Amino acid sequence: MAASLPTGSFAELKFSLSDLRGPDASAMEAARQRQLELTKPPGSLGMLEDLAVFLAGWQAREKPILDRAQALIFAGNHGVCAQGVNPFPQEVTAQMVGNFQNGGAAINQLCLANGCDLGVIALELDRPTGDISQGPAMDEAETLDALRQGAEAVDPQAQLLVLGEMGIGNSTIAAALACAVFGGNGADWAGPGTGADTEGVSLKARVVDRAVEANRAAIGDPLATLAALGGREQAAICGAVLEARARRIVVILDGFICTSAAAVLHPFAGALDHCVAGHVSAEPGHQRLLAAIGKTPLLSLGMRLGEGSGAALAVSVLRSAVACHNGMATFAEAGVAGG
Repeated sequence: MAASLPTGSFAELKFSLSDLRGPDASAMEAARQRQLELTKPPGSLGMLEDLAVFLAGWQAREKPILDRAQALIFAGNHGVCAQGVNPFPQEVTAQMVGNFQNGGAAINQLCLANGCDLGVIALELDRPTGDISQGPAMDEAETLDALRQGAEAVDPQAQLLVLGEMGIGNSTIAAALACAVFGGNGADWAGPGTGADTEGVSLKARVVDRAVEANRAAIGDPLATLAALGGREQAAICGAVLEARARRIVVILDGFICTSAAAVLHPFAGALDHCVAGHVSAEPGHQRLLAAIGKTPLLSLGMRLGEGSGAALAVSVLRSAVACHNGMATFAEAGVAGG
């Protein structure tokens, strides 16, 4: 699918982010007024009311629709695995992509259960990015190519986009990105990922510290940081987030790795305003990261799988918000006093 996101250069992309459209204020006000007229005490549905108004604003209609939800998993491999940060070989990334394509993973079941069309995009799995502990992961051209692939994967007819990832070693990448964008040190952001023990987490933290120091010159520039410390799947997630913004599609972010990728865009004013946090994962840095970007998770179920699993599960919450908003009777319609 053709993307509207300009990916000719970092400078061109940054310019496009200087004038982002926000939600439709009149549609949001109409949705708020409808909520006041529905047969319930005001505010009694809590976040479901807020989500309905949120969706109304981005769709520019009083009654939003969720007929089409798309889930995308981006997969990549990482040179930092040479530092021993993950107990699994990188071949597992391609094997799991095959599992996704064959319908055998958790994300396949959650997409089926919650009405999402799943797409899986493998990004040069046979060519891992550079080792971030030694230097940059990607150059500008590689990063732009991954951004473009993420943008082109977005279905322009979707009203909701669920984002997830797969990549051996990418919890270390996530920690490095979070550390570079929001400060602290490796120990503040490194976690067990796929099951690292205490010694493994300590190693990851040291590698993150080395990576941030090795790429110090890039820090402060979001896109340069993405190139230096990210991976192809992180860049593709950013491309999908920005394409969705251009098309006014609401995005559900998954766990720590997905959120850290999108959070690279946080310094661009309003770039993540159309995103919601599907859940807070059990990965220690995720709650801190959500607080840094000002997102309240919809679910907290102790999940830490990745794959977009928590985000796909949260689709049911948004569907429920829309069902109540659109389907409930008003006080006048129901003949109930109190409206």
